[in-house]
Amino acid sequence: MKYVHILVPVDGSDISLAALKQAASIAKAFNSKITAISLLAVDPFSGVDFYYVSPVMKDYFVEAHAQAEETLAKAETIGTELGIEIETQIIKGEVSSEGILQAAEDLKVDLIVMGSHGRKGFQKFFLGSFAQDVLGNTELPVLIVKK
Repeated sequence: MKYVHILVPVDGSDISLAALKQAASIAKAFNSKITAISLLAVDPFSGVDFYYVSPVMKDYFVEAHAQAEETLAKAETIGTELGIEIETQIIKGEVSSEGILQAAEDLKVDLIVMGSHGRKGFQKFFLGSFAQDVLGNTELPVLIVKK
């Protein structure tokens, strides 16, 4: 199977950047396109002039957007270092497996490569697992990078 377009969700963690490096290796082998995404939660009070009501929340959203841009800049740098172009997008919406899967559908990817923090036991129960949720809710191939 040849992979044409690879999606890599990144959050700035070491494991998500390791997944990006793995995706770059695959992309080089198959001459594939990579899109790295950063999920950004939208305003929970849509339709309300929320930013003027709460300056603290405005600062939070501005900072979250800046962090997403910084993470995607790191992704582009990694691509340059590895000799491959990486497109980047901030995806506004739900920070969840559904957000990743919607991006995969919208971008028409044929492989998702993502990191997993490898939580077990109570941590996994309480925090969930994006990787497990993505894997269980798509028919696309998913490569999980653990380190």
